[in-house]
Amino acid sequence: MLLAGANDGVYRAAEPRFDDAERVLDSDRAMRVRRFDGWDGVFAATTSGLYRSTDGGDSWTDLSVPREEVYSVLGDPAGERLYAGTHPAHLYVSDDEGETWRELEGFQDLPSREEWHTPRHRDEAHVRSLRAHPDAPGRVVAGVEVGGVHVSDDGGETWTERKRGVHDDVHHVLLVGPDEYVASTGNGLYRTTDAGRTWTRLDGGLDRRYFREAFVHDGRFYAAAARSSPGTWRGERGADAALFEADAPGSELRPVRYPGEPEAVVLAWTAHDGAVVAGTNDGDVLVRTDGEWVDGGRIRSGVRSLCVTA
Repeated sequence: MLLAGANDGVYRAAEPRFDDAERVLDSDRAMRVRRFDGWDGVFAATTSGLYRSTDGGDSWTDLSVPREEVYSVLGDPAGERLYAGTHPAHLYVSDDEGETWRELEGFQDLPSREEWHTPRHRDEAHVRSLRAHPDAPGRVVAGVEVGGVHVSDDGGETWTERKRGVHDDVHHVLLVGPDEYVASTGNGLYRTTDAGRTWTRLDGGLDRRYFREAFVHDGRFYAAAARSSPGTWRGERGADAALFEADAPGSELRPVRYPGEPEAVVLAWTAHDGAVVAGTNDGDVLVRTDGEWVDGGRIRSGVRSLCVTA
């Protein structure tokens, strides 16, 4: 089964095609829908709460995070700690699978904390991305819009800024390895191989700068970008979006054709039965088949996140 986080909840489809998708969670914007190794079920981080389903999406439980607007979620690789990142930018942890929560106050002590804000979101920031790698299970990586990338090596209790050299409008952090990350930002695509101590820009020479999320499957790297931020996508020039592939993170990005270009912007990725699946702001679902991108159906609301239930 595939789940799609959309502007009005979560949708489910049995196949990569979403023609007959059904809405299984009625919520506000579903920012992240994620499944974690070592954890039962799936989690939906939405602007009306954090929800969990252990039956493939038939039913959902509100986990009652202290702040309602949940933008990111992480189940640690050890299967012990559940994290929720919110708007405004606060970070919470649960050691009992969401029964109780406490704030990770060390996250508020980062030196740049007072600088985190974005005019488009009530002049406040949010924790847009939370990631951990099984080869570094105690390390938590947080991406803040707008506020940069930050790393904790003790499960979130204390934090170090890793924002020098990367644009601070961070939408997503992809963990390729324990020390190798790719940050998708509002002004470029960046890679680190030393856990964020230094960053290299990957989009040099491209005329699109707004990246929302990147993805790796079977070693191949995928990313997509628009010329500017979403406020311009309905204007005279439109999104002017592009989809890129590379042989590996850090290799040359090559533009490829896809249904809906250049108006539709790819915002989300997953893999299902060996095929890469992408979702766009217009609700289009795309499937990579035999090296080409083909139409995979459509849902009535823009796709923000994609996830395979099992």
